[in-house]
This record gives sequence, structure tokens and C-alpha cells, in this order.
Amino acid sequence: MGLFDRLRGSDTPRVAFIGIDGLPYDLVADNPETFSTLSAIADAGDGDAIDSIVPPESSACWPVLTSGVNPGETGVYGFQDREIGSYDTYVPMGRDVQAARMWDRATEAGLDATVLNVPVTFPPQRNIQRMLSGYLSPDVDAAAHPEELRSYLTEVEYTLSVNAKLGHKEDKTAFLDQARETLDDRAALFERYVERDDWDLFVGAFTAPDRMNHFLWDEYLDDGPYREAFLDFYAALDDHIGAIRAALPDDVTLVVASTHGFTRLEHDVYCNEWLEREGWLSYDDDDHDALADAAGDTRAYSLVPGRFYLNLEGREPNGRVSEADYESVRADLTADLEAWEGPNGESVVDRVIERETAFRGDHDDIAPDLVAIPNPGFDLKAGFRPRDRVFDADGPRTGMHAFDTAGLFIDHAAANVGDADLLDVAPTVLTLLDVEYGRTDCDGASLV
Repeated sequence: MGLFDRLRGSDTPRVAFIGIDGLPYDLVADNPETFSTLSAIADAGDGDAIDSIVPPESSACWPVLTSGVNPGETGVYGFQDREIGSYDTYVPMGRDVQAARMWDRATEAGLDATVLNVPVTFPPQRNIQRMLSGYLSPDVDAAAHPEELRSYLTEVEYTLSVNAKLGHKEDKTAFLDQARETLDDRAALFERYVERDDWDLFVGAFTAPDRMNHFLWDEYLDDGPYREAFLDFYAALDDHIGAIRAALPDDVTLVVASTHGFTRLEHDVYCNEWLEREGWLSYDDDDHDALADAAGDTRAYSLVPGRFYLNLEGREPNGRVSEADYESVRADLTADLEAWEGPNGESVVDRVIERETAFRGDHDDIAPDLVAIPNPGFDLKAGFRPRDRVFDADGPRTGMHAFDTAGLFIDHAAANVGDADLLDVAPTVLTLLDVEYGRTDCDGASLV
């Protein structure tokens, strides 16, 4: 349905959805003067902290956020997933997402959807009104559809994402400059198509906040020299959302949601190095850098972040753990994870979640057997190359993802965000659009 149809009197409800990668709700709540727009949305409708998913990995979060189903249905568990029946791994892209997204359901209902910069959507879907794929896309030319959008992005020299390598430098000036430039350019793109008003569902994703928090979270917490620039960045983000809100017609409901929260990072933790030292994982030789290099007597391995897999007979090609021993071996690994101590005797793992608790669906065959949720400060990494230590406190990142401090803001008087999680966002958007979906189509429920 286009603008001309609406001008002729259609009363179809519409939604503008802004997704933010890694905006913690407590950052908003603690700095209302920085987030005047989000605070106003919470006052007019509702806003609160929501739970993310297990594990709160961005590549897994975005398919869940936009579909309303858990990774057992989306088929995406992280930045790196394991091939079925193989030790080969791959980076999930848009075509690996097995669940219908909110824009798929809207399009099937005869509505028009504009989707810009959402991660894990490459290559762009050509059955959608317009789409620009988000990070992990190779370049703008390949990431944009249709040609009008592609031409505009090329003309303005649009940047798809912030260069994280700039954040590794001690001087953060170049990183901050590019983060702000990327933010402003993205907002300009969003405002351009919001003002065209030819869509029923608008979806735009800001991903620079995740980069900011990874490299400058300590500056914010410790009142460091870059704290003011950090908050200025977020004030600009809030202003951009305010401009979008002001440009929306009265028949559009604005929804803003983040994928996960953030907390302080003190140690990068190399889980496979720990598994090797504890006798769970071994390699055929010292020259190893991939899961395929694991030796036949391996009993367990890990993929980021905190996903642990048993080397199971009949599932892994050289499985060592029998089906009969599965539960007892998994219990042993759980006990080792729960007893794991950091450099100063702190408990590394807050809790361990079994696969059947966290994942269910047609695509849970590559689900981890256990997910370790770390205590704040311990960022669980994987990797298969040799390490000289399990805990590393010298990395450039100072912020890590948190499970329980994602945020959701709904500009609708009937919204009730309390006791919600990431699974509730997509059904809420679909309800606001009056798009019907089956009772079992979403794991979450509408908050309106």
C-alpha cells in the first residue's frame, strides 16, 4: 500500500521501529537529560529494561528481535555456527535465518516495508519494498535494493558500519569521529525515507552504540577523559530519534528496542584454552586454529560466547561421548563450569543453562549443549589457536554484553513493557500493524 492509497483515506495502522545494537536501559534511566526523547516516549507510553536472549550475542539477537522466535527456530546462535555433521563452521548471513521476520509477515499481509541497516540480512531481500543490509555485508552496492536506494547511498558515500579497529587505538579521537559520522549519516538516511511516507512498516537499526560501548564503557563508568564525548554521542542518537518521532504522521506508532545491555569487561576468557587445560579438549598437533583441528579424544569444545558442545557420537564426525553417557558427561562439564574460578578466586560463571531450556524448534540441531552465562567482567571467548593464558586483562575492549539490561520503549498509551524480553518485540509490532499471526508463530507475546 503506497502513499496515494493512504491519501485516499486508508486507515491502516503503521509502525516505525528503531533497533539499537547494545543500548543498555540503565544508561537511559541514569541519564534522562541525555535521553530526553526516549524518556518522553516512556512517559507517553512505556519504557523499561527487558531481558535479551541466551547468549546475548548480536548475530543471534537480531533474528530473534525481528522474528519473535528463539534461536532454535531462527537457526542462528552467534557470529560463528557449526555445520551439521561437520567440524566446519560458518558465519550466519540473512539466508541462514530460517524464521519469518516482522517485515516478511507485513509484506505477506499486503503492506510495504522499508528495512535499513538491520544486521544478519545480507543479501537484501528483493521482495521487500526497499532494504539495505546491515553489518557483515561486503559493500553498499551489494547490500542495497532497489537501484534508487543503491544509487543514493553511492552518491553520498554511505558507510555501512564503524571500523572497530579504530577503537583499538589508545587515542580514541578517530574512532569517535567515525562513530559520530556514521551515526549522523545513518540518521539522515532514516529521516529521508521516513519523510517519504510510502511505507507501512519502517525498520531502521543503529549499530554504532555497540561499538561505542565495547571500547568506551570504562570511560563512562570511571568518569574518564572521553566520558563527555561518549554522552554527546548518545545525546545525538536521542536527538535523531526525536527528529524521526517528530516527522512521523499521527497514524504511526514508534517502537525503539535494543538487543542487549552492557557491563564492565575485566577479562577476556578463552574457553577452549581452559577446556584444553582441564582435559576436555585436545588437538592433533600444536599448529591449530580451527575446530576441525580437534583430536578424536576431545570431549567438549566451545564457540563464542559461552556456548559449549559435547563431542557427541552420531552428531559430530569423530564423536567421543556416547548417547548413553551424554547426561552424565554434560553434568560433569556443568560442574566444572560452575566451579571455574578467575585470577582472583572469583566465580567466572553465574549460571549454566541446558540446551532444552533455552532452545526449541526445527533448527535446534546445532544448538549448544550448554550455555554459560558469565558473571560481570568475564567475557567468554572461543578461538582455537594456542594461548599462553586463559584470562587476558590487556585487551582494548572495556565493555561486554549483558543479558538483563536491554531496553524497550513503545510510544503507545496502552503499552505495558514490564516483565518482557526480546521475544516480545516482534509480536508487539505485528499487533500494532494489525497483522495476524498464529498463536504458535511467535514465542513472545504482544505488549500492547
